Amino acid sequence: MTIRAPMLRACRRALLSALLVSCAAGWAPGAGAAQVQVAVAANFTAPMKEIAAVFERDTGHRAVLSFGASGKFYAQVRNGAPFEVLLAADDQIPARLEADGLALKGTRFTYAVGRLVLWSAKPGFVDAGGLVLRRPGLAHLAIANPRTAPYGAAALEVLEKLGLARALGPKLVQGENIAQAHQFVSTGNAELGFVAVSQVYRDGKLTGGSGWIVPATLHKPIRQDAVLLIRAGANPAALALTRYLASDKARAIMRSYGYAH
Repeated sequence: MTIRAPMLRACRRALLSALLVSCAAGWAPGAGAAQVQVAVAANFTAPMKEIAAVFERDTGHRAVLSFGASGKFYAQVRNGAPFEVLLAADDQIPARLEADGLALKGTRFTYAVGRLVLWSAKPGFVDAGGLVLRRPGLAHLAIANPRTAPYGAAALEVLEKLGLARALGPKLVQGENIAQAHQFVSTGNAELGFVAVSQVYRDGKLTGGSGWIVPATLHKPIRQDAVLLIRAGANPAALALTRYLASDKARAIMRSYGYAH
């Protein structure tokens, strides 16, 4: 069958129109046609895995996730790491990247507010007021590295406010990030530690062990900012992901892990 020129032009116009509609709606043309490289703070591992799955199902875009300490991601981005979106554990690192010209101005926003919990893998070990920190004979207290992990910095702030920083300083065991701090406690290498609520709570209930959710008055708010990095360029998947983080579906997942907005 011979396709006449007018018919061919009409087909092209129809295809172009369909592509424009898809892009305007935040969809990538073709299944799995667009993907985005995302650096994700370790505390946000579980919720982001869920969000990435529904994001791909709803938009067709794929988020390729890397998890770690926000401070290390900052260094990696400065050294040319191919990330396009950063979901940090604080609001300072995205601001620094923006000031350094490594993030797109005007794209930074707070996607979640984190909570800190004093947690032990042993049921009944942590009391409702955190007095276990004053218990004689405590051998190890795990925290994330306060120089690179905002949750570790918040943990030190709590100890300062409670007047326990000097007494417990020699007992601190530092993980590279909040995931490693949690690992120290879950494996019994530390009796207890400061971890993210999202790591041990689900739908308002502890998933195991015992814990004390630290009052927000004992540390600065853990505002977690997202930002589009300079490598995002015109990648539709990068912009779609940052928009998706503000959707009702994404926020519901975050709330189930104890995050505020």
